[in-house]
Amino acid sequence: MIVIAQNETDENRPPKCFRALEQLAKNKAVVKMKKTTAENLDLDYAVLMPGAVADELMRQLEDGVEYYEGALTKVKVFGRWHEIPRQQVAYGDEGMKYAFSGTSLPAKPWTPLLNDVRNLLYEVTGFRYNFVLINRYRNGKDHIGEHRDDEKELDKNTPIASVSLGQKRAFVVKHGDARKKGPARRDIQTVKLELEHGSLLLMNPPTNEYWYHSVPPRKLENGVRINLTFRKINKK
Repeated sequence: MIVIAQNETDENRPPKCFRALEQLAKNKAVVKMKKTTAENLDLDYAVLMPGAVADELMRQLEDGVEYYEGALTKVKVFGRWHEIPRQQVAYGDEGMKYAFSGTSLPAKPWTPLLNDVRNLLYEVTGFRYNFVLINRYRNGKDHIGEHRDDEKELDKNTPIASVSLGQKRAFVVKHGDARKKGPARRDIQTVKLELEHGSLLLMNPPTNEYWYHSVPPRKLENGVRINLTFRKINKK
């Protein structure tokens, strides 16, 4: 049974999406994960929800999520500030924040809808997340470059849970040694997954210590994509 926070009532929830997410949580046993492994790589992938539920969830997010503006839309790369090629915002428990590339993202309070998705992930994975970063890819040009989610405040024993909605995009992972130059470079095969509408990807430990991941541009695939990456951040 889904746990509902005390300050949430049926009156302030999106009823249709809430009921669908609750039913999915009750039917958690039907989620069949496909595992992908390599050297220090451990990924689980499944289509988490039917198309109609994913459609409604995306519609609710498009109507209700307000993305950061101003300084919180920039990251520092090699000492220079750049506008990120997508929209982003974070939600989470009180006092949560996430720092990367010179930017610290303060978490907005959980909305009832995002809390329902978090509860669904708890029923499916057994992990309780306290933070979610939402990235909105406006078109095929929007992307995220190669990086590792290895910030020190992340709980290294908890997988990062990535829920994808909208336009299908490629998720590419490359071992750190395959990115090196010269004799240190190792010939380790790149792994690519297609993240479908309504899917769940778990990046299990120790993946983020060794592998870089990215969502490259796909200029011919111009639909909107929303990605929710749920994380557990250790409180100081």
